[in-house]
Amino acid sequence: MTPPPARRRRAAANGGRPALDLPRRGAVRRAQAITTYGVGSLVAVDHESFVVSGLDEAEKSWSSDESPLIHERRLARLLGVDHFRLPPASDDTSKDGVRVRRFPLMHSCPECTELQRHRDFNPPAGRSVCGTCEVDLVPSRFVVACGAGHLGEFPYWHWVHRSVDRGTSTAGQCGGKLRLRSSGRSSSLRSILVSCTCDTAPEVSMEGSFRRNALTDLGLRCRGTRPWLGTSASAVDCGLPLRTLQRGSSAVWQPVLKSALSIPPWSDGRSDPLAAHWEALRQYDEREHIDIYLRGAFKGKCPVPLDDVMELLAAEQEEDPGSDGDDTIDHRYRALRHKEYERLCSGNDGSEHSRAEQFVCEAPLGDESVLRPIGVTGPMLVKKLREVRALKAFTRLADPDATTGSTEMPLSDAALRWLPAMEVRGEGVFLRLDEDRLGSWEKATAVAARIERMRTAHQRLLEQRAGDPTRVAPSPAAPRMVLLHTLAHALINEWSLDAGYPAASLRERLYSADDMAGVLIYTATSDSAGSLGGLVVQGEPELLERSVRSAVRRAAWCSSDPLCMETAVSGTGGTNLAACHACVMLPETSCEHNNVLLDRALLVGTSEETGLGFFAGMVDS
Repeated sequence: MTPPPARRRRAAANGGRPALDLPRRGAVRRAQAITTYGVGSLVAVDHESFVVSGLDEAEKSWSSDESPLIHERRLARLLGVDHFRLPPASDDTSKDGVRVRRFPLMHSCPECTELQRHRDFNPPAGRSVCGTCEVDLVPSRFVVACGAGHLGEFPYWHWVHRSVDRGTSTAGQCGGKLRLRSSGRSSSLRSILVSCTCDTAPEVSMEGSFRRNALTDLGLRCRGTRPWLGTSASAVDCGLPLRTLQRGSSAVWQPVLKSALSIPPWSDGRSDPLAAHWEALRQYDEREHIDIYLRGAFKGKCPVPLDDVMELLAAEQEEDPGSDGDDTIDHRYRALRHKEYERLCSGNDGSEHSRAEQFVCEAPLGDESVLRPIGVTGPMLVKKLREVRALKAFTRLADPDATTGSTEMPLSDAALRWLPAMEVRGEGVFLRLDEDRLGSWEKATAVAARIERMRTAHQRLLEQRAGDPTRVAPSPAAPRMVLLHTLAHALINEWSLDAGYPAASLRERLYSADDMAGVLIYTATSDSAGSLGGLVVQGEPELLERSVRSAVRRAAWCSSDPLCMETAVSGTGGTNLAACHACVMLPETSCEHNNVLLDRALLVGTSEETGLGFFAGMVDS
């Protein structure tokens, strides 16, 4: 194996040496630092493994030129922060980067088979090799985690001595050394053998270590370890059951992301200089008092005209909690979506604004009447848009579709007034469903019965995976939501063939409520796939009508039929019905709900119930 490159000294901002001359290990894209390798996640670099450090020291290590501020007031207010920051670049010219810590610490040597902490191998500085055998060390394949988000080393000593110890002894007191080897008979856990040189316990395999109660039966409970925060993290008394996980398992880390579109009056950058002053400005009601504050805060040179400040304050007050007093983050997120829906419906003509405007939404030039027979209305061409996605927290031991009921782990030990985020710029197509036709369709008994099956299964899944089942939010499954969701997937698959975009670069944004029935399909990448220009053209009525018809007809048949269409249970825990990877499922990056709550029967109907499909009339036409 090629040895790792020599460490390169990085220059500090003033041209000298940096405060900490830390070794560089690999590189990740900025977007990955939000969605894949965020705080608390495990990163494999060559033959080494690390956990991404918390943000407590990021204020000092993330330089302002490599980690610029991102402003999106509506999202910042929702998450209770002042601003966002783009993760630092990881290229060869960067002065610093995302900090990581070695984890897991337990390593094994494939030559001498010793299993111990990394430092006990006495590796040379900057290398991860056995000091005796000079071969690359292998990080432990197994870690443990609890539902509260804590992460720890797999208890190999207790596992080996389980026949003579039930969690009451201290690891290592037998005086022996652990060893790990593979029998080579198969690739299963039965072939991974762990032993101790003390000879008080027989050699055992790792088979059975992934049972839900495997570690609980040994008397082991979570001790609240948080290795991504280092030794300075305050102790946490947890005590929850531990689960064994593969180091690369998706259950080890799942991001909790929140996003918002930049819409007027926040989409032209006027509000950015006021990012640190909104809480103070909200304390004043009179125009004169606000003027006095701005003069003092900016020393008489406020970059934002007073009239614009008043307009921005009025727009923010419109999103204040209503008279019902519900100020939960879920309620405020629904209010944020509702404002986006209103703006997408009303549009924002680009000819009336400067080039700094980041949201341009215009009605198509073609005749929209061609869409009425298929139940689609109100198409809008979103020629410019900007979306900010922030990493709010993360969870463990939860599938992506169950994060709403999981315990969220913060990104730092101390409270921060900012969060890491990324921004996406691109284009999209917005469309709505005819409310009259939709209302009649929703009342059908067959539709309601089918949705109730999905809703019950999803709600049960959320309650099973929640720490406190009594505080689980209700499942969003509803007839129009599942219909819009499945239609969005069908259109993304269609446009990935017609518009020149890969499916993974397109993304859905659903607007479903009693007074909303729309979907926005837009470019969702920060690279060149967001500027091809081929997506917005698909919103012209003639092309959109053909696209919807083609997407529906394509969804009427699946290569897994009749099994796919006639199945009574599909997806995780039965949260889908007629949906699989051969028909309407998408890459996880494209779907808001991680490929759950899908049913193409609501689009096209079934052979027994043709009226079940909203677009059933298009299949045979």
